[in-house]
Amino acid sequence: MSAVNPITRVEGAPSLVLRGRCVVPGKAEGEAMVTTQAISGWGGIDSRTGTIVETHHELRGHSFAGKVLVFPGAKGSSGWSNAFHLTRSLGVAPAAMLFNETSAKIALGAVVTRAPSVTDFDQDPLIAIATGDWVRVDGESGVVEIWKRLMP
Repeated sequence: MSAVNPITRVEGAPSLVLRGRCVVPGKAEGEAMVTTQAISGWGGIDSRTGTIVETHHELRGHSFAGKVLVFPGAKGSSGWSNAFHLTRSLGVAPAAMLFNETSAKIALGAVVTRAPSVTDFDQDPLIAIATGDWVRVDGESGVVEIWKRLMP
């Protein structure tokens, strides 16, 4: 877990708590990176940097390295798991993954990435979480705590 929240330096209770189902256990926290578009692993990300490179993706050019990646699900081929496994090997994987649609490719990708991962939420994380929010994920219990980013 990160020791310091550089975004809001929050203390106390989170602004919001989501509950979901564990895909990969573990605990992590970090800045949220949210997209409403599915991510293509094979050819959609640069596994060496954790950067989304898919031509028409809304987050093209942004790296998810060390962030809590919030997205609807995976698209593309079964190469998804290999692409995300490489991000773990190179130290540029997401800190955690939260997604709405579970498929074999995303479940395997989450497992090989070893990032705490949660799905099947009581609220839509794509609506509840915004890019820049601070998110703490307990993959085993399925609890996701959110501290809303404070605007300067």
